[in-house]
Amino acid sequence: MAHFKKAKSIGEWLDQRIGIETLKKVMQSEYWIPKNINFLWAMGMILATTFGMLLISGVFLLMYYVPTVEGAFDSVNYTIMTEVGYGWLWRHIHGVGASLVFLIMYIHMFTGIYYGSYKKGRELIWLSGMLLFILFSAEAFSGYMLPWGQMSYWAGMVITNLFSGGSLEAYGLVEWIRGDYVPGQAFLGRFFMLHVLLLPLVIIGGIVFHFGTLRLPHVNNQEGEEIDFEASARLWKEGTVEARRDSKVIPFSPVFLSKDVFVMGVYFIIFFYLVFFNFDFAMDPVNFDPADGLKTPAHIYPEWYFLWSYEILRPFSKDIGLIAFAIAQGIFLTLPFLDLSPNVAPASRRGLFHIWFWLLLIDVLTLTLMGKLPPTDPLFATIGMVAAYTFFALWLVLPIITMLEKKK
Repeated sequence: MAHFKKAKSIGEWLDQRIGIETLKKVMQSEYWIPKNINFLWAMGMILATTFGMLLISGVFLLMYYVPTVEGAFDSVNYTIMTEVGYGWLWRHIHGVGASLVFLIMYIHMFTGIYYGSYKKGRELIWLSGMLLFILFSAEAFSGYMLPWGQMSYWAGMVITNLFSGGSLEAYGLVEWIRGDYVPGQAFLGRFFMLHVLLLPLVIIGGIVFHFGTLRLPHVNNQEGEEIDFEASARLWKEGTVEARRDSKVIPFSPVFLSKDVFVMGVYFIIFFYLVFFNFDFAMDPVNFDPADGLKTPAHIYPEWYFLWSYEILRPFSKDIGLIAFAIAQGIFLTLPFLDLSPNVAPASRRGLFHIWFWLLLIDVLTLTLMGKLPPTDPLFATIGMVAAYTFFALWLVLPIITMLEKKK
């Protein structure tokens, strides 16, 4: 058994039993971050903080939400918004946070692509991050069902119909997911359970795993430079001004964390500006009508963060569209294995990959814009179709252009 001595404080008493000081070193004071990074490296901490705000606001909303088809709509739009003190504030925080968490996630994801943060030992960092993206997508979709408005009902109807498998006509699976032939009480109850219990627990585990994958390979830097973290850490721990100046790393806490806090301060200014003055961008006006299975909306579409993959579904026939949609959901997971270049460097120094990156970003933005528009206009339908074909063409050529890239 470990040696115990009389503790002089509660902290020392706990340290002897659960190793608090060791944990602090592993997670904070001796977790080393490259100096050569910019504000984009704060996105991960912003995501974790925003998720925390979603959990807190969700708990307050849960106190008054009624998970029944008769009471859900009124509990959200009347009880919470007009009868509960500051209920409107918690709903705005939850709605705005749900949108911004995806905006930050996309920034985080494309930052990783631009700087090659998925290469050379960092594959698991990327894979765990993309797993979190999938989990957040499932969490957002399940939450979108809960207000039980028109778009909640019909988006749920359309998305669950995808599980029929096109020509496979696996409607038994669709009915099993819904618990009925059409979305109803069983459907709402199941998605309520997923949203408030199962998925948040899995996401918390995913976040811990994602941070864990950063421990050994460490985070990347702006130049993709290979850093000897142990040697640089020894320099920092010497404590002299000259040694710390020559070191290429800084400790996560308190040095890097203070930079994170500054970026988060700027972020939350924007966040609460949207909460108080422009929250409507996160609230679909169609969803302020109660769910009605006999009245189909003129144009059914998902939230903005799903529009790019939804648009990929539309230009193709039923079966091919489902296959294309499924591939689009998982294609980013394959990035570490499709990029065959040995170079870990920013896209600006990688020739054709630089062009590939900007074409991919522009294409995803185009798909998002076209996904919100009705497919009745021939021009917009053509643009969406070209963007969908371009998306897959870009992934097909990626192994070729990266294989031809010269080693730097």
